[in-house]
Amino acid sequence: MNTAVNLNMVHEAEAQRQHARVKLPCMVHFQTKNNEFVETRLLDLSAGGFSFATNKVPVQVGDYYKGRLQFQLDSLDLGIDIEFQVRVVDSENNRIGCQYHNLKAREQSTLRYLISAYLGGELVTAGDLLSTLQRDNFTKARKTKAGGGGMGSVDRLRAVTFSLAIFLVGLAAFGMISKSLYDLYFVTHAEAGHVSVPSMQVTMPREGTVTSLVPENGVIAKGAPIATFSATMLEMLKGSLTDEQLTAENIELFFGKQLTGTLTSPCDCTVIQQRVADGQFASKGSVIFELAPRDNKAMVEARFRYRNFENVRPGTPVTLKVAGEDGARTGTIVNSSLHEGGLSSDIRVTIQPDQGLSNELAGRPVEVTISRGPSFDGLINKAVAAGL
Repeated sequence: MNTAVNLNMVHEAEAQRQHARVKLPCMVHFQTKNNEFVETRLLDLSAGGFSFATNKVPVQVGDYYKGRLQFQLDSLDLGIDIEFQVRVVDSENNRIGCQYHNLKAREQSTLRYLISAYLGGELVTAGDLLSTLQRDNFTKARKTKAGGGGMGSVDRLRAVTFSLAIFLVGLAAFGMISKSLYDLYFVTHAEAGHVSVPSMQVTMPREGTVTSLVPENGVIAKGAPIATFSATMLEMLKGSLTDEQLTAENIELFFGKQLTGTLTSPCDCTVIQQRVADGQFASKGSVIFELAPRDNKAMVEARFRYRNFENVRPGTPVTLKVAGEDGARTGTIVNSSLHEGGLSSDIRVTIQPDQGLSNELAGRPVEVTISRGPSFDGLINKAVAAGL
């Protein structure tokens, strides 16, 4: 058996003609470079070109001409303007082959229709020809090209940038949705919370006006003067005067005389709040200052709904976000109870922060959350640490 490969073998598809040639009754008219007008009958015609007899026509291979094809049909006299180039001059066979150039879509449709009708033996009519010219017989060229994608470097950069922006927006949206779902199903939020400091109150011993002696830093030592007050002698002697002594002259005399006194700090404290402004009148027993002992630690008190009963047990770790601070703190629930000790829909909890809170933060609002699943911030920190 001979297994040698015949390298000279040519496939039928490689040798067949690109366009079918037909012998339509057609004339070509054009003007040579010598301004000689040529009118001759075609030997054959195809959708890609045509040929005619030499007849000593002064043309050479590569010459470029503009002319007109004139078809003589049964009931039609049709002309098509063309541009063509001489590709073959065969003197032996008396044949000149030409190829169309810049042939427009309408002319291509007309030629293909005439050739198809001739091959099919159909009669060419004006109606069919007009219908062919009205149709869009060509599809649009693809915008992309092999190798370069049909795009320049600027267009590719713009496309990559746009795709990256869309990806980042989608990633951010996915992160926000994931965070929202995590907060909804795995995080318990307190309805309210604040920094609480065990405090002591300094009250007004007599009716009168108050002048504060608290320094700017708000720190007072035990026994140090915290404020002065002034009251009338009548107020000081109230309850010790008899009816005979309460004459109009004595009342006017006692009322016109002012006595002053000093309020001292009961402990080494920090002034949390001054309830009565300087120079303002205060009645007896009114709270003038609210003090926080410096050796007492600030705690956080929060309120949760009763349905979160299982999540607010003592010993549960929580996350704290104090208003005015950038970072978050951690803490532990040390006590929980119902509001006012009775049947209530609120649970009050006391939280001990892991890092000490300054007494100056007393009264600051605090956001308290309890995570029941993997920490979302912890996952982000681990991802950042891993370089992702």
